[in-house]
Amino acid sequence: MPANKNSVVMDERAVRRAIARMAREIVERNAGTEDLILIGIHRRGVDLADLLAEEIEKGEGRDIPRGSLDITLYRDDFSAIGPRPIIGSTDIPGNIDDRSVVIVDDVCHTGRTTRAALDELADFGRPGRIYLCVLIDRGGRELPIQPDFVGRHIEVGPHEDVAVLVPREDGELAVQLRDVE
Repeated sequence: MPANKNSVVMDERAVRRAIARMAREIVERNAGTEDLILIGIHRRGVDLADLLAEEIEKGEGRDIPRGSLDITLYRDDFSAIGPRPIIGSTDIPGNIDDRSVVIVDDVCHTGRTTRAALDELADFGRPGRIYLCVLIDRGGRELPIQPDFVGRHIEVGPHEDVAVLVPREDGELAVQLRDVE
């Protein structure tokens, strides 16, 4: 049986260019940074939200509140993830009512992760606007959810998967296409 193959579809420079572009698009669409909050979905979405916030802060000269969501308890396949799921923390930076919240994730595929994030976010308040920002849109939706900001669209075959690598988790910043069995 042959070993799985990985191919780099975005190296660190390409990821950083996509982050810079998405950061500009977020500021433009929101008409500035007033009332803007970035919230990453655990795990890699949190790192990407940090990179986006840093990029926005460089361009706008003001701190951008950021937080994180752990959607484990909001998944529609919760019973399938095992008897002892690892549950991380959710951190919402203050009141989100009437604010513009950008949910940040690494890959958008079926839309189910985003649905879970929306459900959890609703427990914390009622934002004025919610945007979805993903580094990779690989298609294959099962729910009518579409990202507002996309780093790159990638077509993925039936025996392939997308892996977003971030420094805190993986020691590098890149996107790989991987063969799966």
